[in-house]
Amino acid sequence: MIKTEGITKSFGSLQVLKGIDLVINEGEVVSIVGPSGAGKTTLLQIMGTLDTPDSGKLFINGTETATLSDKDLATFRNKNIGFIFQFHQLLPEFTALENVMIPALIARRKPGEAEKEAKEILDFLNLSDRITHKPAELSGGEKQRVAVARALINKPAVILADEPSGSLDTKNREELHALFFQLRDQMSQTFVIVTHDEQLAKDTDRIIHMKDGRVLE
Repeated sequence: MIKTEGITKSFGSLQVLKGIDLVINEGEVVSIVGPSGAGKTTLLQIMGTLDTPDSGKLFINGTETATLSDKDLATFRNKNIGFIFQFHQLLPEFTALENVMIPALIARRKPGEAEKEAKEILDFLNLSDRITHKPAELSGGEKQRVAVARALINKPAVILADEPSGSLDTKNREELHALFFQLRDQMSQTFVIVTHDEQLAKDTDRIIHMKDGRVLE
């Protein structure tokens, strides 16, 4: 599913990643944990092709991402990778339904098809009565479930989540965590989750510990 070989990354004189070798298998829910500054988010951004490593290789579903042109990489990312962020990153001027449809429309899917699938996913996430609401009219938990729906719309190979429950209260956090495993079980979805949440990490299939830009054995 995801394989990294010798990934390094520096910002100026600061080396953030120091040779990361990882394999994430299909259908796994994997957490990446470690202290602030360990390089977790930088690694996630490279896995998501939002940033490029200084050296090393990244393979997603057998494709070496560095071999793709910028245009092809953007298309590949849109179709194969879903993102969930701590603060939702929903567009405030659009409804929940419209926010979920956006990645499908970027992928040039027919608007009617995108709307139908977005409604089905929102219904699956118990949000069918909120589809016409804009983000300001949604609770924190509802916003995050809309973000999950948006990540799922193109049936990506993997979903990358950066502190997805960091802004949620206990109840919504527990519901979101349960949702990840439900999606894995029902849709064979793969998740890579950067988190400081010890309970979430403990519940995942595998914990990857990072410190000082390295993966700890």
